[in-house]
Amino acid sequence: MPGSIEHPGGAGSPDDALGAALADTVRGTGASIGGLYLIEEAEPVLRLVALCGLPVAFTAPWRRLPLTAPVPVADAIHDDTLVSVAGQDDMARRYPRAAAVLPYPFALVAVPLTGVRRSWGGLVLMWPAGRPRRVTPRERGHITSSARRMARLLDDAPRPPSLPELPRVVPVDATRHPAQTGLAAADYLERLPEGALALDLEGRVTFITDTAARLLGRGADRLLGTRPWQSLSWLDAPVYEDHYRTAVVSRAPVSFTALRPPDEPLTFQLYPDTSGISVRVLPSTEQAGDPPPAGARPPTVAPTGRLYQLVHLAAALTESVTVRDLVELITHQILPAFGAQGLVLSGVDAGRLKITGYHGYPAEVMERLDVLSLDTDLTPAGQVLASGTPAFFADPAELAASYPRAPQISGKQAWAFLPLIISGRPVGCCILSYARPHTFTADERAVLTSLSGLIAQALDRARLYDTKHRLVHELQRALLPRALPRLPGLDVAARYLPAGHGTEVGGDFFDVLRVNDTTAAAVIGDVEGHSVAAAALMGQVRTAVHAHATAGAAPGQVLARTNRLLADLDSDLLVSCLYVHLDLAGRQASFASAGHVPPLLRHARQPARVLDVDPGPLLGIDTGGHYPVTTVPLFPGTTLALYTDGLVELPGTDATRTTTDLAGHLDAADGQDLERLIDRLVRHTTPTGQHNDDIAVLLLRAMSLGGRGCCERRGGAGPPAPPPARGGGCVWGCGGDRVSHKPPPPHPPTTHTHPHWGWGRPPPRSPASSQT
Repeated sequence: MPGSIEHPGGAGSPDDALGAALADTVRGTGASIGGLYLIEEAEPVLRLVALCGLPVAFTAPWRRLPLTAPVPVADAIHDDTLVSVAGQDDMARRYPRAAAVLPYPFALVAVPLTGVRRSWGGLVLMWPAGRPRRVTPRERGHITSSARRMARLLDDAPRPPSLPELPRVVPVDATRHPAQTGLAAADYLERLPEGALALDLEGRVTFITDTAARLLGRGADRLLGTRPWQSLSWLDAPVYEDHYRTAVVSRAPVSFTALRPPDEPLTFQLYPDTSGISVRVLPSTEQAGDPPPAGARPPTVAPTGRLYQLVHLAAALTESVTVRDLVELITHQILPAFGAQGLVLSGVDAGRLKITGYHGYPAEVMERLDVLSLDTDLTPAGQVLASGTPAFFADPAELAASYPRAPQISGKQAWAFLPLIISGRPVGCCILSYARPHTFTADERAVLTSLSGLIAQALDRARLYDTKHRLVHELQRALLPRALPRLPGLDVAARYLPAGHGTEVGGDFFDVLRVNDTTAAAVIGDVEGHSVAAAALMGQVRTAVHAHATAGAAPGQVLARTNRLLADLDSDLLVSCLYVHLDLAGRQASFASAGHVPPLLRHARQPARVLDVDPGPLLGIDTGGHYPVTTVPLFPGTTLALYTDGLVELPGTDATRTTTDLAGHLDAADGQDLERLIDRLVRHTTPTGQHNDDIAVLLLRAMSLGGRGCCERRGGAGPPAPPPARGGGCVWGCGGDRVSHKPPPPHPPTTHTHPHWGWGRPPPRSPASSQT
């Protein structure tokens, strides 16, 4: 990693400080491997940004992870708690996909990096196989305090940390010896009858004795800087690289035997630590001076390298949900696995190939290739679909021999055209392309051919999901208001956030109604369940509330009559609902609740609070249910927050405490734009952007009817001074324009009342206002 690593208190960049904190944590906890993940909010995904004790090449399946991925770090962030994995058996039981890619003996802990304002990401630590299987309370405290320190670094950083494509490798201090001592050690090793060599964590030879070179059958100058399983053909088998990987990940000694041609067996003993691996090489017919390493892993045939990655890719393909998920998976994991730079994913649609996703190409190129006929001769896509056989082209000349126009279209230099076919039915074509000529090995061809079947199934599922999700989304949009009305004296903002993945439509709804020039109504509610039936009932409830409200019914009557409608519909579903009547001239708001979560109220320059609304029964329970009315003053600057339970009822949290915290965030946003305020409230309760239930939020802020300055210069903090007997300005003497509004009640506390005037009309004038 270029540059020096500054300690958290130093003058380095945020990236340097995080790297130093990660290295300190790895040293302080005795871990062998450490990884730092940060949340990339634009996606949102987890990005591995810093790494200790592990080669970057090992991290290919883990560099970018969805926040919903079935891995310990994602669970730690989602649940905001430390996740401990005791060993291989525990990993296989709880995280089978991760265990398939990392079949090594190790223990793991993942902990979230939770800051003051948001969740930043997570920290992963791994220990050798010999570590005790359970995390002690003392270790837990040390790990969580280290995570809190990292979160504070992120909170206090002057700028956000960078998110590199490849994680930065942070060195952990290793023992250093003077040059003279190093030379003496080399002389000592050369005098031994056995061979000795050293590998760095990347598997490259950094030191080798003449004896080891003689035993391996190749000169030291040809082995230094190479990986043995790549430079020695008789070690080029997955099982041998797997022994190296086992030593790096588990930090446990490994011993195995390999046959050097023609018939000389050699024993290799690997001793790993944080800086690399020491290897002893000796003929297996001779006895080493020391017994075999304690606990050394016997040689077994196991997949390695790309094969491990392909296990991961196959599992990931079965879990991709949307076409976008699939394109991102291929882009960020399959392309790097095969060294490709470009992707075109097309789906069969009405006899044509419609591009559903791409990477590494200009948009104008994709416009030319989009909606090609299935029998096109412009590219090999049509031919591979007709034959069902992949086509590989190592360079432009090879492609131009059969398709002369194709190489000029994209400017790429090598291509793999993979047909996507399910039970003889073509579903699309996947094209991987390279920026330079690329010769496809037999292994690559076989693996890509196998992957194409999994990609085909994933694409077919994803397109079906997207179609259903689009229909559900359009239904949801049709049932919710397309736009909220603009009313003088009232600022309004709303947000609907469906639950994560899923094709079922939710029952959350909201609406704002213009009753007349100075009166409005707002409603928010939640039909139980996620189904088309819930959505249909939601539409009927919203229509009923609209009809009764505009007809001038009082708040309690609006809910009572809607309740009777549900009884007539004979629905099995229950509905919570909160209805608010807003008298903008009379400066008061009246609430009626059918078992809905209470709203938040904040008068200008006063603390926000949870409004104590006397609730009635849920709609659909009791046809004779009574819905009392709660009335509060509505001063200029007053903000009301209405929401559904998805915002505050979160797994593992107390809803009352979450609601109180939400009121505090409403306090801290004095005068903030309502759209930004919704962002702030939602981000507070769901910092990762993941939520298991639908969320609806409706914010209302009372403004002055008479222009800026009328009663606002007092901030709406309470009732203004008594009105003058006569005059041409505001009846309350604030200096604004004349308005005929009723004075606020003298005491702000909540009252329960049923006024006698009609709810659809302004209240009668007070004697004071009649004087003007």
